Amino acid sequence: MRSKHAPIGRQTLLILGATGDLTKRLLLPGLGGLLASGRVHDLSLIGSATQKRSDDTWRARVDEAFATIDARGPEVDVVTRRARYLSADVTEEADLRRLLDASEGRAILYFALPPHVTTQACRALATIGLPEGTRLVFEKPFGTSAASAQLLNDLATRLVSEEQVYRVDHYLGMSTVLNILGLRFANRMIEPILNADHVERVDIVFDESLALEGRAAYYDGAGALVDMIQSHALQVLSLFAMDPPSTMGARDLRDAKAQVLRATRPWKNDPVASSRRARYTAGTVGGRRVPSYVDEPGVDPERGTETFAELLLEVNTWRWAGVPFRVRAGKALRALHKAILVTFRRPKCLPTGLTGYEQPDRLHIGLDPAILGVRLNINGPGDPSGLEPVRLQTETCPGDLPAYGELLAGVLAGDPTLFVRGETAVDCWRIIEPVQKAWQSGAVPLEEYRAGSLAPNARQRRDHASTRPRVSGNRVIANKNARAANPA
Repeated sequence: MRSKHAPIGRQTLLILGATGDLTKRLLLPGLGGLLASGRVHDLSLIGSATQKRSDDTWRARVDEAFATIDARGPEVDVVTRRARYLSADVTEEADLRRLLDASEGRAILYFALPPHVTTQACRALATIGLPEGTRLVFEKPFGTSAASAQLLNDLATRLVSEEQVYRVDHYLGMSTVLNILGLRFANRMIEPILNADHVERVDIVFDESLALEGRAAYYDGAGALVDMIQSHALQVLSLFAMDPPSTMGARDLRDAKAQVLRATRPWKNDPVASSRRARYTAGTVGGRRVPSYVDEPGVDPERGTETFAELLLEVNTWRWAGVPFRVRAGKALRALHKAILVTFRRPKCLPTGLTGYEQPDRLHIGLDPAILGVRLNINGPGDPSGLEPVRLQTETCPGDLPAYGELLAGVLAGDPTLFVRGETAVDCWRIIEPVQKAWQSGAVPLEEYRAGSLAPNARQRRDHASTRPRVSGNRVIANKNARAANPA
């Protein structure tokens, strides 16, 4: 989704937490992609953290990150050459003044920091004030609870207006996620049947084959529930389940998402019966040995951090009342699979003599891998009264920018469409807090699963590569006699 606005005048992107993993792995490559696209001009880049670094060291870090996506071009060269680094403690007023004074034109403060440090920095900023037009960008998680998120909202909007606050969830910048909008609202054969009259259940799946990968400092204090479900999964759910907005503008789109999240809660208001948690033990993923989570460097086994979380939710709107939404996220599973799976209700009545109906129709919206698929029942070979399932699929088109590039384009252009609004950030915490309390009390046991296995207790399903449809460009060549693969 490309911003309709264009950045005007000099702006300075000031990254607070510039030496962190997120900056190196996601934020700087995203910026490099945006600069290489030629959509941004007249940008200055300042990195800041408590560690001492020279400008040359910072420039080398920036150049290395840009190279990971082969970002090239005049704007890439200019920003890299002029990049500066200033060591600072962002909870100290004097250091913050120095950072703001070093900014040219409009200052954009990007908080790539833990929530508690971000809150302290905002308190310090409130005592010194901000230059007119300053924009604040907050990484997830936004707060650590509904109360802390509301507190951070209050602090941020004391500094600038809500329109100048950009709360990041990078899934909202992914083209595969934004494809949901076109699929739903531009296809008459799909939109009218996405409701409780026709849909039996919806599964939103975030399975990862990656294990901890050295992120214990953050992940062991968060777990799958906070890291994936509280943020990414609920944002995807809101995009999928919302009613059609009047426009694709920020106000209408975010209003529609907010309505869904206000109506979302644990199934039957029972956080114990509607949730599961587990963590991985030693195993093999893709031929690589993975140790038990509790043996990973930096992990405190006594915390009982989950690496797999599953919630059954209800969305109590006219469209979705009574339809279970199952969201799950897990690490060190057999394969990468992120998707929305829509299972439709059985036909009201099958004609007598039509046999072989085993599986209901299903819509598969792949986020990663980016595959859109439909499973249908058709007449099989030989006996025309017998049914066989068939799968039709195609690949969805990637965007021309990485997710963080798309989001940074919105920030620089002053377009909040792809960002989380204040009350929505609070609602995402409100949805999971009953589950957190149930888990902390021990009411929901912490299960285990072997690294490299399917999701805990997931039912095995056949998936023969030879029976999959072949995809050529946007054409789908379906094998009529194939049994559909079910990746859930």
